Amino acid sequence: MGMQVKEPIASRSITIRSLRQAITPKRLPQQMPEDRRPFELVLLTPLLVIALATVTEILTPHLQFMRLLGAAPALAAAMFPVAGTLAIGLLALIAAVGLTAANHDLGQTPGLFTLLAITAITLAAAYASRVRQQRESTLAEVRIVAEAAQQVLLRPLPQHLGYLDIELLYQAAAAHARIGGDFYEVFQTPHGVRLIIGDVRGKGLPAVEAASVMLSSFRVNARDAPDLPYLAGQLETGMNQYCEYLAGDDAMELFITVLLVEIPAGQPIARLVNCGHPAPLLLHDGEVREVEPTAPSPPINMAALLGAHYQVDAVPFTVGDRLLLYTDGVSDSRDLTGTFYPLTQRVRRWPSAAPRQLLDHLHRDLRAYVSGTRDDDLAALVAHRVAPGDWEHRQLG
Repeated sequence: MGMQVKEPIASRSITIRSLRQAITPKRLPQQMPEDRRPFELVLLTPLLVIALATVTEILTPHLQFMRLLGAAPALAAAMFPVAGTLAIGLLALIAAVGLTAANHDLGQTPGLFTLLAITAITLAAAYASRVRQQRESTLAEVRIVAEAAQQVLLRPLPQHLGYLDIELLYQAAAAHARIGGDFYEVFQTPHGVRLIIGDVRGKGLPAVEAASVMLSSFRVNARDAPDLPYLAGQLETGMNQYCEYLAGDDAMELFITVLLVEIPAGQPIARLVNCGHPAPLLLHDGEVREVEPTAPSPPINMAALLGAHYQVDAVPFTVGDRLLLYTDGVSDSRDLTGTFYPLTQRVRRWPSAAPRQLLDHLHRDLRAYVSGTRDDDLAALVAHRVAPGDWEHRQLG
């Protein structure tokens, strides 16, 4: 395949290091102050502990329920700032002094030991509260950086592009994460709308960086590539250049499954090149079918091993049709018995749903089907072909 090699994609790709350097100097928004957070009933728990321990001690002084007052500042450390934790501890200490004096134990060893224990617990709780606040602040900053990274790597998609309505569902596997190894992009080109959805083998920051290489390569080549096989070849070239900077084993084990789609404006078809990716679903006239490739195409970074042959398949794609692209985070989800999520069967329940409703149904159904915590990223994209008149009417509206 006679392909021209453009400027190395790896040199222009957005790496984690450059992204961190670009974002770190900026001032990050401050975390919402504790006293401005919405009031929750759980904040009354420490006060409730003090009230119950005091009342119980008065009614049954021989059972020594007063010692439970130390639980109040310990609970406060999990939800209050340092000042609030100290205030709860002081209130518990005042209650303990009053109860000790009422029981005539103020000068006795048991009474003094209880007061000292509450004081020590309060000081320890205040320190724990300070540590918790620092960690919450760090987590908030990390989330802001992750959201900024997502805006750069996985930009918000337009809801209308060409004669298409586009909707997206994306969820990273890592807790509190905003990005992962699944990626997507959509562009208007002279050849029609071109879409990509892909999945990097592996997880974590290496997967995110490899995804950024793929997205950079697609963004550079999507408009000018004469056809999808050429575009796939440029993605392969870009990933090969990136792998030159990796250790030998990491480069050999890295591969990316990709689905490329081209939807020309003047033809009622969709062209696809499937590089080892899960087959998309075509929703047409109330029917749902998988669009399997007629011949396999190699995943990205495996052309040297499997051959650089990219098969183009064309399917009818008329007004009202929807194409559901997804990653294996959807199709490989399992229930308690280990059974894979029957995606095609489930989508047949919603053959006429609008794109956003279809993804909402899919998301709720996946959460109900999967047991426990997800261990893979998830991405799904719906492209819905609309009539030119409908699109122009929305544009004017």
